[in-house]
Amino acid sequence: MAEDLRVIMVDDEEPARQLLREYLEAAAGVAIVAECCNGFEAVKAVAEHDPDLLLLDIQMPKLDGFEVIELLERDLPVIFITAHDEHALKAFEVHAVDYLLKPYSAQRLAEALERARERIARDEQPPSFEGLVASAREEGDSLERILVRDGSDVRVIPVCEVDYIEARDDAVAIHVAGSTHLKAQRLSALGELLEPKRFIRVHRSYVLNIDRLRSIELYAKDSRIAILEDGTKVPVSRSGYTRLRELL
Repeated sequence: MAEDLRVIMVDDEEPARQLLREYLEAAAGVAIVAECCNGFEAVKAVAEHDPDLLLLDIQMPKLDGFEVIELLERDLPVIFITAHDEHALKAFEVHAVDYLLKPYSAQRLAEALERARERIARDEQPPSFEGLVASAREEGDSLERILVRDGSDVRVIPVCEVDYIEARDDAVAIHVAGSTHLKAQRLSALGELLEPKRFIRVHRSYVLNIDRLRSIELYAKDSRIAILEDGTKVPVSRSGYTRLRELL
């Protein structure tokens, strides 16, 4: 006998959660391991319960569905739930298992669950969160905040408060007013999401917020350092210096 499909359901509206709960409880071979009313609860629940599948509303305050996916520490099959077609199209662009367009029927949910079972049986890997976040963002939009896992909590960092970002292996260290926050993301991927006229790749390992720049000093032949307002020194490569000169 096949094991139950362990699911977490996430929706900020109680009537929507109640309907989804009723449909799931009536479906065969499904176990609800957690029910969440916001994105912060969802991130914690995934870490605590290790589900097989996430049923995730997209439009939620504070953290939307795409931001929840970004914060998960592992790739996870997702069925997105949305009231708007444009979000459904984005979900397909990032290869979600399926999407449910509100209002949906029990039969439509059953079809989505069957697609999830088939994907899990094939051991098909979901897309990485980096591709998902990039696809979900409107073309030309820059990141306004950076989301960082802090244990089971989530820290929201406004981009305008960031001093500089440093590459550390497969992660980045985000420096903000003397504090450092680690995020599991490549510097190149994060840098592409930031406003290009404010955040400059000054070195292969550093992205600098030029609003924090006080001066640029010659360190050695063809080698320079950026001095920030708080006295922090950041190395500047030859190509990085060229980029800075184009903007300053």
